[in-house]
Amino acid sequence: MNPSQNTPKNKNPHSQNTLLLMLLLLLPTLSNSFPKPPPLPILPLPTFNQLQWQQTEMALFLHFGPNTFNDSEWGTGRADPAIFNPESMDALQWARTASEAGFSRVVLTAKHHDGFCLWPSDLTDYSVRSSPWRGGAGDVVGELAEAAREVGIGLGLYLSPWDRHEPSYGKTREYNEFYVGQMTELLTRYGEIKEVWLDGAKGKGEKDMDYFFDCWFDLIHQLQPRAIIFSDGGPDARWVGDEAAVSRSTCWSLFNKSSALIGHTDDYYSGRGDPRGLDWVPPECDVSIRPGWFWHKSERPKNATTLLDIYYKSVGRNCQLLLNVPPNSSGLISEEDIQVLQEFANLRSIIFSTNLAENATVTASSKRGGINETRFDPSHVLRDGIYTYWAPEERQCYWTVYVDLGQPVTFNVLRVQEPIQMGQRIMEFHLDIQRGGGEWTMIANGTTIGYKRLLRFPKVECQFLRFVVGKARADPLIAYIGLYLDLFSTVKNETSRGSHSHFNRSQAIRFKMGNQSLKGVTRAAM
Repeated sequence: MNPSQNTPKNKNPHSQNTLLLMLLLLLPTLSNSFPKPPPLPILPLPTFNQLQWQQTEMALFLHFGPNTFNDSEWGTGRADPAIFNPESMDALQWARTASEAGFSRVVLTAKHHDGFCLWPSDLTDYSVRSSPWRGGAGDVVGELAEAAREVGIGLGLYLSPWDRHEPSYGKTREYNEFYVGQMTELLTRYGEIKEVWLDGAKGKGEKDMDYFFDCWFDLIHQLQPRAIIFSDGGPDARWVGDEAAVSRSTCWSLFNKSSALIGHTDDYYSGRGDPRGLDWVPPECDVSIRPGWFWHKSERPKNATTLLDIYYKSVGRNCQLLLNVPPNSSGLISEEDIQVLQEFANLRSIIFSTNLAENATVTASSKRGGINETRFDPSHVLRDGIYTYWAPEERQCYWTVYVDLGQPVTFNVLRVQEPIQMGQRIMEFHLDIQRGGGEWTMIANGTTIGYKRLLRFPKVECQFLRFVVGKARADPLIAYIGLYLDLFSTVKNETSRGSHSHFNRSQAIRFKMGNQSLKGVTRAAM
């Protein structure tokens, strides 16, 4: 057989080489036809529960109990249960007040330091069962749980570890069993609990007690797997270090739980967090609308502009705000407190309802995946939320977002957010505006951003601005950039080095909210 008969006809070595060359030339195009994956998240990361919790921004604290009736802050544990008799109590009013003012959750002092239980505990007679309220058949926790479900907000509970009434307090094992028993009652009788709040408060000279915190935390997570546990040092949320709801201007959600001893935490460390922290433990800021935590007839609430300032310094610095609004001795939230909360909600709506940059043209110094990639486009920073974001190309040393507003716009507030599900990254940033002649001028700067950062500065008018990240733990990601006009507060300087602000009362008086005047906004702050 002739071997040439097995050779395919018309085989041309030159055409084979040409085909191979074409395939080599097409290879980069074929490889680029697949979208670039998202950047690698940088640890630590929030859990699902923490992510949902932080996006709710604000909760209402409700301090209520015998202290409400005996004009006290820290009860002795010896008050007669008969003193507790809120004849007009309406938990639905509490829940509606919270919801209508923009609060996503209520947290009730189910048991404060005096040991009096606002539910009929089977483990003590020092509870609503021994009071004349509802004929001894009442249950404050139960009524609030039902009201919260009806209104559509979450429920949180505070069970104080310090108990000045319980005889077993001071006997470590016996009291820990008692506390776990009461916690079990609360977490198994009232449906879903969104937050369990406890602290290490204890007066000087009190009995020595070792709290089995790790046991408590594991039990809480077992019984209520979607609940956030707050304490001085976590495990899920931490204290910011003061009771004025003022976060430090640098505030990381990163933290080392091993560095925090509940009841003995370092306020500076708690307030700042730790850029090298191994745990994700976001901060919560607590403050009372009144001077005291329980209702006192002689006290008056802070005004709405004071609450607005607190909002900037808590939610606006990567924290959650827990605002205490104590029910009065009738069992209702006082009308003057409700009015302030409504005014506070109106102020936030007026300022933040419209992003003045929402129709802007946005470009950036680079974009992950190149010009044809759309998932990381800088235009995403104008979409409200954290699940779309701008990402720069890798290995860059210059990270800038440019904003063209289309025409000169007046503003004095910057809102910026990171997609925290990808980790907290940014360590330094600044905002510049372009003045006549093309010259750039910095008007605000900061360090951390996290879930949300709000910066105030004197009013400016411009068309072109740029947001510059100067330092980051990894490639910076920006989920949102917003510009707003606040007519109610004037800021001399608010940067990473601190802030000084006061409220422009004359503008507050003149400004109207539709048909509703800002009545009461200019009252002196307590």
